[in-house]
Amino acid sequence: MSAGAWPPRAGARLRRLSIRQKLLALVLLPLAGVLPLLGLLLLLWGNEAIDRLLIMKVRSDLAVAQGYFERVLAEVASGTEAVAQSHRLHVALQRGGGPELTALLDEGKRRASLEFLNLVAPDGRWIAGDGKPGVRPVAVPSGTLGPTASVERLDREALAELAPSLLPRLGITLVPTPNAAPTDRREEDRALVILAVAPVHGADGRRVGYLRGGVLLNRNLAFIDHLNEIVYPEGSLPFGSQGTATLFLDDVRISTNVRLFGRERAIGTRVSQAVRDAVLGRGSTWLDRAFVVNDWYVSAYQPLLDRHGQRVGMLYVGYLERPFTWVKYGALASIGAIFFTVMIAAAWVSLRWARAIFRPIERMAATMQAVEHGRADARVGRLANEDELARLAGHLDHLLDVVDEKTRALQRWAEELDAKVAERTRDLEESNASLQHAQEQLVRSEKLAAIGQLTASIAHEVNNPIAVIQGNLDLVRELLGSEASRVHAELRLIDEQVERMRLIVTQLLQFARPGEYAGYVEPVDVEQALEASLVLVNHLLAKTRIEVHREFGSPRPVAINRQELQQVLINLLVNAVQAMPEGGRLTLRTRAWDSRGAAIEVEDTGPGLSEELRAELFQPFVTRKKDGTGLGLWISRSIVERYGGDIRADNASPHGARFTVLLPGDGAPGALAPAG
Repeated sequence: MSAGAWPPRAGARLRRLSIRQKLLALVLLPLAGVLPLLGLLLLLWGNEAIDRLLIMKVRSDLAVAQGYFERVLAEVASGTEAVAQSHRLHVALQRGGGPELTALLDEGKRRASLEFLNLVAPDGRWIAGDGKPGVRPVAVPSGTLGPTASVERLDREALAELAPSLLPRLGITLVPTPNAAPTDRREEDRALVILAVAPVHGADGRRVGYLRGGVLLNRNLAFIDHLNEIVYPEGSLPFGSQGTATLFLDDVRISTNVRLFGRERAIGTRVSQAVRDAVLGRGSTWLDRAFVVNDWYVSAYQPLLDRHGQRVGMLYVGYLERPFTWVKYGALASIGAIFFTVMIAAAWVSLRWARAIFRPIERMAATMQAVEHGRADARVGRLANEDELARLAGHLDHLLDVVDEKTRALQRWAEELDAKVAERTRDLEESNASLQHAQEQLVRSEKLAAIGQLTASIAHEVNNPIAVIQGNLDLVRELLGSEASRVHAELRLIDEQVERMRLIVTQLLQFARPGEYAGYVEPVDVEQALEASLVLVNHLLAKTRIEVHREFGSPRPVAINRQELQQVLINLLVNAVQAMPEGGRLTLRTRAWDSRGAAIEVEDTGPGLSEELRAELFQPFVTRKKDGTGLGLWISRSIVERYGGDIRADNASPHGARFTVLLPGDGAPGALAPAG
């Protein structure tokens, strides 16, 4: 709430408070309000964090238990599969079974740690092993069976057909359990087994039966104790907590190391209805505290599914919550006590040192008020203490001493700055005018080059009819013979006019290609030529945010006219700069070409070349610029081709355009002198 939002009377009282009272309020209010609030938040966060850690711990415990349970399933499946595919079993079946087959099944059952193993015919009739001969056939799953095992819920008759010797482990009396779902049942007479079924094939590949092996989980104390040792080995739980593991058939504990009274196991007790609805009803995993038999545990329940995906039981792990609860409350109480002690000590220290803070602040406030009222000589003076406030008061006095001097200095600097700004403005105006003039000169040069190229084209076209006229004139003299004297004056006049036309063509060619008539071929260092050309377009680079990057490979010199090479390079550099109006990177690269010449690459990071533009790039009057002639690249390629070279254009990676100038080396076979 702002000061203006206070009630009038409260605002007036607040404004009348002294610096001492306000400072005391600023010191004590956080101690009395913020610290308790922070302490409460820390207590709540700590309580939540500890609970999350406990849940994360039991989640990892459940993952370990689930991994071990799946490993047991795999071992049952692989053990049954190994016996089904053994050579001894096939030999025993060929001999008709008998005691040899029974001994083989007993040995396989011991090796695979199975509690039952029997062989049945394809129609389900018992053949050998555990089970009862002569009773109704047991249904065997159809289809292709692989070496996998599943958890199955069987009634008493089905277990009798698999392993009658395990029947005494059924008949678990249900123990009344608080918070369990209501039921009229008094006994759990069903079995929860790990069952694996593997097909047995004869020598001809025909299926001759099935091998069924597995383990009964009811009252399987060795299994559940070993699972508990894996999940909670000795010393894994601090503060005296105890870990437990349980297997449920539906909601009834059929194997557990949870104790009911003394050393009696809680077999026959049932899970709470809340856990039953969540795990067996909705198929979710329970990760929370739960009341287990007679105490609270940090618990994790995982549903067990049969081969049809039906929920037939649960796998449980958890550990006693009470030791962790006492540790949590002790830690939170310690944090609260520490915060309360810190708050009391901080309040006492704040009040103790308040006086040493009030007086310097009040004196500095009074000094500033005096300066504001025109007393420029007002000073805080020396303080009794030598702490930060005393140094601050000294700095304030020093600041007041130099205020006038700094004010005068600022005025002087302002005047100098104005003069420098005016001078710099004039320099920039002159530089801008120079750059504009250079740009106009460059545009004029490009236009003149275009006109010259056009003139050269016209001269070339005129040469053809001149040659035709001269040839026909010579033919006329030859055909007329002595009769040519009669028209000698007319023929001489034609000769004079042809010669005049040749002179005109020669003058046009001199205007179009002055280098071919006034220049000469010389060895040229391409890197020096590139640097010299870069200097000539520096005025364009200065107006952009283009970074120039050089990758020189020190190639051999090339045979070309230096001025014409610079004309080509300047044209390529200007095109690259104009392709990057928003800035970019200009890469200049030199390298050897075919071990006899040099290659010069000018690469930009502009928009690149479209397929349509690349197809007609070196044609005359092709341009994408508003003020361009479309003759620059055509003229440049014509110059390079006269010396046995070439100019190629492609797109750079990842974007931009790259122009490559290929020139023969000094003395190379491709080095041609320009035609005169």
